[in-house]
Amino acid sequence: MQLELKDIHKSFGDKHVLRGMSFTVNTGRAFGLLGRNGSGKTTTARIILDVFRPDQGEVLLDGKRLESDQSRFGYLPEEKGLYPKLPIVDQLIYFGQLRGMTKRAATEAANHWLEVVELSHEKTRKLETLSKGNQQKVQLICALLTDPDILILDEPFSGLDPVNARLLKTIVTEEVAKGKLVLFSSHQMAEVETFCDDIAILHDGTIALSGRLSQIKRSYPQDKVELRILQDGRLVPQPEMLRIVSDLAPERALAEAVGDDLVSLKFQGESERRPFLTTLLNAGYDVDLYEVTVPSLAEIFVETTTKGASHG
Repeated sequence: MQLELKDIHKSFGDKHVLRGMSFTVNTGRAFGLLGRNGSGKTTTARIILDVFRPDQGEVLLDGKRLESDQSRFGYLPEEKGLYPKLPIVDQLIYFGQLRGMTKRAATEAANHWLEVVELSHEKTRKLETLSKGNQQKVQLICALLTDPDILILDEPFSGLDPVNARLLKTIVTEEVAKGKLVLFSSHQMAEVETFCDDIAILHDGTIALSGRLSQIKRSYPQDKVELRILQDGRLVPQPEMLRIVSDLAPERALAEAVGDDLVSLKFQGESERRPFLTTLLNAGYDVDLYEVTVPSLAEIFVETTTKGASHG
């Protein structure tokens, strides 16, 4: 499947939230929609879900206008929408029936997902008695309950510890592999970076940067290297490495400390990387690490949302 948003505009009163926003999401690849707080990520999700109608533009699924009843949606909202005083399994069955499932099918699906997220032993407890992270897992089950074709997750990692964040990634990776269309809306860059193949950064109501994350990173200059070296079988400490770099390449590279035995080199150009490595080896140093570094997604995000996309 391919989900396409074309020239979407949306205003609330005199506030123009979305200004000609366009992007495409494909099955088989997790997509991250990123933006600062108030940038319009949740509005975008609600337009896809047909909760809001755009003032201009259209949402297409496989080239045809997306109608809310044409596909099954799974939605995990940032705002919690469950009943705190009801037993977990009872409300999961209730929500499943509201979305057209038989009671038997809803019960089977609820029990299946409670087992997957390791909450089977808690299913008769009231939601409010669970931790924030476990409440988030119940909310995730609501999104997955009906085996949806399109899964939209708004800040899905909220409240999850590293173990449960990994569980969420495993679940969603499996959904992607089944051919589901998966869209994340988040500002947690580290989680998105390790999980999403494609991204779009929303800024000032439009898409400032989008594409395959690996290609976006490669579009940045490859002129920085992290270096760690050995001499006589020992790691050379950082102050000594800085001196070595200064002696061997006084004009070729700018060095700065990263850790006790790690330095970052910024070359005048990408073509300087290989000659300097040759110089190090010819000088008799054992190079333990010589790795080209690219900006993190967080760095790309800050650049894009503060100065605008300057390349790519």
